[in-house]
Amino acid sequence: MKRIIDAHIHLEQYDEKDIVNIVSDNSVDALIAVSWDLDSCKRTRELAQQFPKVKPAYGYHPEQSVPAEKEIADLLSWMDHHQHEMIAVGEVGLPYYLRRKEDISLEPYIELLEQFIIRAKKWDKPIVLHAVYEDTPVVCSLLEKHSLEKAHFHWFKGEKKTVGRMIRNGYYISVTPDVLYEMEIQKLVCQYPLDLLMVETDGPWPFEGPFSGRQTTPQMIHFSIEKIAELKKTRVEDIYSALYKNTLEIFSN
Repeated sequence: MKRIIDAHIHLEQYDEKDIVNIVSDNSVDALIAVSWDLDSCKRTRELAQQFPKVKPAYGYHPEQSVPAEKEIADLLSWMDHHQHEMIAVGEVGLPYYLRRKEDISLEPYIELLEQFIIRAKKWDKPIVLHAVYEDTPVVCSLLEKHSLEKAHFHWFKGEKKTVGRMIRNGYYISVTPDVLYEMEIQKLVCQYPLDLLMVETDGPWPFEGPFSGRQTTPQMIHFSIEKIAELKKTRVEDIYSALYKNTLEIFSN
C-alpha cells in the first residue's frame, strides 16, 4: 500500500459519515486538519482526540471578515492553552479572493497574520498559509522579519520571481488534485524542488476535470502523485517517498 499524508484538509467541514470513511482509508497515514475560526478549532480538536490520524492546526482563515478584538484575544488565548496539541498554526494568511469581491482594507489582515507568525515562532510551530499571487511577497516579508522558516503555502499560485524567493527561503508548497488539469499548477510543479513539495486535497473543496461531480477525498492524492511523477520525470515510488518524507519533516515538532 502506497502511504500518503493529506497536508491540508478542512476535515471538520465534512459530514460525520464522510469523516469516518476518510480516516478509515488505509492508505492515509495522517491528515493535517486546518481550522477556520475558534469554533472550527474546537471541532478539529475533538476530531483529533477521536482519531489518531488527525493532526490539528489552529488558526483563522483570512477569506472572511476580520474578527473583533475580543474574538481575536479569545482565539489566541485558546491557541496558547492548546499549543502543545497542535501540529501547526493554520490556516492563516491574507484575503486574496475576498478582495476580488469586496472593497476591504488589507492592513487589519496583515496585523492579524503577524500575530499568528509571532506565536508560531514563539511556540516553535510551522505555519500553514493562504497566500497567493501579489499577497505572497507581503507574507514572505513577514516571515523573513520574524525569522520563521517552517512555512507551508497551501495551493500556492504566484509569479516566477516570488517562487524563486520562496525556494531560496526553503518554504514548502502543497499541490491539489487540480494538477491533473491546470497548466499553471503543472508549471509550478516543474519549477519547484521536489524536496519542498507536498500534496493536499483542501477538502471538501470540489475539483473539476476528472473529479467533476465527485466528493473530494484523500484518494484523489494518488492521482496527483502520478501526475507529479510524470511532470518530474521521476518514478512514482520515489515521488511517494519524497512527498511523505517532506510532510513529516515540516510537521515534526
